[in-house]
Formats: sequence, C-alpha cells, structure tokens
Amino acid sequence: MFDSNSILLFVTDAPKSASFYARLLGQDPVEASPTFAMFILPSGLALGLWGRTGVQPAPAAAGGGCEVGFKVATADMVDRLHIEWQGESAAILLPPTDLDFGRSFVAADPDGHRLRVYNVAED
Repeated sequence: MFDSNSILLFVTDAPKSASFYARLLGQDPVEASPTFAMFILPSGLALGLWGRTGVQPAPAAAGGGCEVGFKVATADMVDRLHIEWQGESAAILLPPTDLDFGRSFVAADPDGHRLRVYNVAED
C-alpha cells in the first residue's frame, strides 16, 4: 500500500497563488517556479499549486468542488486565524461558526478553492 502525502490544486497563476498561500501559512514554498509551487505543512502533507495550463491531462473542474481542511488546536485559534486571513485578503465564505463537529470558518483562495479551518469540539 501507499500513503497519501500530497494535495495538488490547479491554479490560474502559480506565483500569485504561492504568494497568497505563503501569507496565509506563514511560510515560503519549498519549491517554486513560474508554473508550480510546493508547501510542506507541519503535518508533513505537501500542498502543491500547479498552473492549470501545464497539467496533462487538462483539469476538467474549477476550484470550489472540494475543501482543504486545516485542523487547529482550539476554537480560539479558529477565530484568530479568521481575523488574520481576512487581513491577507482571503475571501471569507463562512465566518466562524459553531457546527455539530466544532468551530469552523471557510475561506477561498484566488481560484475559488475552499479552505476550511476548524477545531473539533470535545465531548
């Protein structure tokens, strides 16, 4: 068997998206070119941003059809990151809200990819 270790998002402008994610994540990509950027998240998951015009076979769907989840330790961190991400011009699709699983907000990147920050509520 194999382990899932990366997520690739198809983007319109890889350098612009890399700059956006660098601000949100507070880190620079480990790899960057005019058509691709790669971030390694603290969990070890690799988040790649690939310019859609260079992908073979060509992607059939635009952003927004799924979410990338960012689990944080506390509900307060959800609220704090919401404020920080708003300051970085992230489009907020759902403000911090208490849902059945915990506190969460949803933002979108410049290509419409949904980014959910959440905390799992303790029973």
